[in-house]
Amino acid sequence: MEKNGGHLTQEQIQEENLLVEQAKNDPVKFGVLYDRYFEPIFNFVYRRSDDEEVAADITSQTFVKALENIKKYEFRGVPFSAWLFRIATNEVNRYYRKKHKKMVFSLEEEVIKGLVNEEEADDLRDKLPQILEILNEAPTQLVEILELRFFEDRSFKEISYILGISESGAKMRTYRAIEKIREILNTRTGAL
Repeated sequence: MEKNGGHLTQEQIQEENLLVEQAKNDPVKFGVLYDRYFEPIFNFVYRRSDDEEVAADITSQTFVKALENIKKYEFRGVPFSAWLFRIATNEVNRYYRKKHKKMVFSLEEEVIKGLVNEEEADDLRDKLPQILEILNEAPTQLVEILELRFFEDRSFKEISYILGISESGAKMRTYRAIEKIREILNTRTGAL
């Protein structure tokens, strides 16, 4: 249902909200939401674990929590998927805290290109290993904001909801994260 690079129209968001309201009273309706968002949530979790089994477990737990708490869901002007991403983010963080491990990020070349401008894209192919290394070494909060913005194509409003920060805070963190990645890459590899 998410069109235009992951963004829903206001009309689609309203239609989806009606479905969510129906799901609050009829768990069968939740199945439609599950079918619609299973794959995006699974892919999001998989990029953070790089392990299919772990991703499947966390994704399942995300939907179990969503179903258990659907009656508490309040429409806040963002797609329902933002709520699911918020739950998934919390579940991934809980998993890594419990395992005492650092989160892993598995990223695609095309998405990383979103972090640089077109003039820099030609140099990017040679620097992908360094960019991946930087992102895997970077603090979780830095990568989390970049992942939501560029890999999940979430709006700043959705990011603010998912991470529980202001919309201006989401914008500021995104731009600071991009600059930090560029700064580290520039230090390691020369100008970018």
